[in-house]
Amino acid sequence: MAEQELTFWDHLDVLRGSLIKIVLVTVFFMIFAFIMKDTLFDIILAPKERDFITYRILEKAAQLISPNASLDYFHVQLINTGLANQFLVHMKMALFAGFLCASPYIIYLLFNFISPALYENEKRYAVRLVGGGYIMFILGVLLSYYIIFPFTFRFLGTYQVSEEVVNMIALDSYTDTFWTLSFLMGVVFEIPVICWLLAKFGLLKTEFMITYRKHAVVVILIAAAIITPTTDVFTLMLVAFPIWLLYEFSIFIVKRTNIPQKS
Repeated sequence: MAEQELTFWDHLDVLRGSLIKIVLVTVFFMIFAFIMKDTLFDIILAPKERDFITYRILEKAAQLISPNASLDYFHVQLINTGLANQFLVHMKMALFAGFLCASPYIIYLLFNFISPALYENEKRYAVRLVGGGYIMFILGVLLSYYIIFPFTFRFLGTYQVSEEVVNMIALDSYTDTFWTLSFLMGVVFEIPVICWLLAKFGLLKTEFMITYRKHAVVVILIAAAIITPTTDVFTLMLVAFPIWLLYEFSIFIVKRTNIPQKS
């Protein structure tokens, strides 16, 4: 028997049910992250420590070249400057962690909502788009966590105009920079997926991307300046470089996509 066609109001009911599930699952993971405060902030605060895995790998790599090489010791003290700030920071980071943990289920629900309206070939493309987009988002978050944020914090947190001026970074400044960079780098990593989609629709060609490569570099620098929550050149270049690599990777993706399919 053919599947009964849903009315507009039926679709709204399904959408409402999906949104309620999204909120409930996100809140559940948020509460779980809030309860696991020590574990949550061990992860969030790890990049500020000298023994963070990124620094240890760099130190071991340096010791392969020079056995006595070691990274300079650094320590940056985080402080709280408001009566309710620590609680509010705890809430914000629990929400961020809850949303990140719930995101696979959120994507699943949204895909289930739109999939009945798609043809079989459209569903295959949608699965690639959604799956690839999610993987690239997570890769962007991981790049920010292990490379961009640690080096940004180390550079800015230890930079001094004078030895008499001691750096004490506010907790909310640290966490705001942490989650902003993580989220924005996740979004930026969608560039190859978007380029693939545009190429599939015939709206983007390899020749166009190569011709305007120099213009793209300028746009990348402007975008990095907007994305970067701080105003220093070091962080700007640290953000701009992976975006440029993504652009070059996107050229490869578009070139592969533009190849005519054999009949």
